[in-house]
Amino acid sequence: MTEEKQYLTKEKYQEFKKELEDLRTNRRKEVAENLEYAKKLGDLSENAEYQQAREEQASVEDRINHLEQVLKTAVILNDRHSDNVGIGSTVKVEKTGDKEAHTYKIVGSEEADMAEGKVSNLSPLGAALIGKKKGDILSVSTPKGKVSYTLISIE
Repeated sequence: MTEEKQYLTKEKYQEFKKELEDLRTNRRKEVAENLEYAKKLGDLSENAEYQQAREEQASVEDRINHLEQVLKTAVILNDRHSDNVGIGSTVKVEKTGDKEAHTYKIVGSEEADMAEGKVSNLSPLGAALIGKKKGDILSVSTPKGKVSYTLISIE
């Protein structure tokens, strides 16, 4: 299995490190205590508390494994200043037919959040923007059909 690079800002990298540390030190301990308590309640085959504690344990371990993998393959992004759009660029685009421009930052998939204007480099819009220059017109396939954007600026 090849390891895919995870592009993260410094802030998101630190946030993930902090979450991982908390999961390892606090959440694992809490889950283990819940599991011990549930075991004491009797018959494990019909013990809902025990089943829930096991599911919670599996969930915590999955998240720990995921974060370890992300941090291991992380590439830390610096704000990018270039004539071409790349991961780390902040762009302003205008949808054809709209009068209002939208600003997006191109980030890795772990950090994407449209509500915050962070678009994944793997999303249709993010992928279409990569490598483009100011003034370029790009076409993006969406569930509602193709949408055209004009790249107004790159920061």
